[in-house]
Amino acid sequence: MDIVRVWRDVPESLKGAVLAIGNFDGVHRGHQTVLREAMRIASSEGRRAGAVVFEPHPREFFSPEVPFFRLTPLPVKLELLEALGLDQTFVIPFDQELSSLSAEAFAADVVAGGFGASHVVVGHDFSFGKGRTGTTEGLAALGRTLGFGVDVVSPVGAAEGIFSSSRIREHLRAGEVREAAEQLGFWWRVRGRVGKGAGRGKGLGFPTLNLPLAPGQDVRHGIYAMRVDQGGRRYHAAGYVGTRPTFGDSAPVLEAYLLDFAGDLYGEEVEVEFIAFLRNDMTFASPEALAAQMREDCDEARAILAKVDADDPMLRFPLGRAEPALDCQEPG
Repeated sequence: MDIVRVWRDVPESLKGAVLAIGNFDGVHRGHQTVLREAMRIASSEGRRAGAVVFEPHPREFFSPEVPFFRLTPLPVKLELLEALGLDQTFVIPFDQELSSLSAEAFAADVVAGGFGASHVVVGHDFSFGKGRTGTTEGLAALGRTLGFGVDVVSPVGAAEGIFSSSRIREHLRAGEVREAAEQLGFWWRVRGRVGKGAGRGKGLGFPTLNLPLAPGQDVRHGIYAMRVDQGGRRYHAAGYVGTRPTFGDSAPVLEAYLLDFAGDLYGEEVEVEFIAFLRNDMTFASPEALAAQMREDCDEARAILAKVDADDPMLRFPLGRAEPALDCQEPG
């Protein structure tokens, strides 16, 4: 998948595509419907299919002091977009210039002039331009004037409601990882490089790998059944998110104890999937009491993960079956 980080001076070979435009945080099943519609139109017209995303997320730009829970940081988002089969993605800097463009200027200068879009696909709640004054109806009218088609995708959901990034964040804050995964179409995951911890887990007989949590990722504190992917290998794990109250710490951490594993992944990049919430964070009277509970947690996590491996409910979704694509190429 080609990745372009400008909207001016776009290579001619990447103009004329059918583009899905949005933030697509999570690339959830509603987003996937928008993206697949762009791919369908592109295929019928013999054109390239692409997406347009904005970096940083507009909420981070307008309120940088407020931590924002991003479901899919940019590298993960790009891999998911490629896994869906897109030909190209525009990663547009969301800066003072872009945020100051009127709806009309955005459509004329960026969509028509910069991207040379032949067709645009957006979700039903898409808005654009300074003050978010541009509507889907306005975009369609501008497209007729500027020479690009516009399709608006209706809300997508299931019996539980419309798929949305906000609802997925709320599920994760509540520890409802299966409910979040059903909307995403894959298990929610955190990616990072394994760092040094305090070594307490090793002292208790449960050496853990330690990952930083991105600002705003306020997933529910407690114990989880997790899967950890590294270098094409997958490990089962009992994981922890919290402040380690037994030891008087304060900053939230993510720790994962790999079941039936002997080795050291320090310095390696790993991806951690949240499979099931087991229990709330707790304070224990002693490290020995904590270790006893951890043994029970590991047994429960092992049983849950064995069932998921045997019949993974996410495999019925395209991105639940997709392997990470780490080789996105950017044109020179």
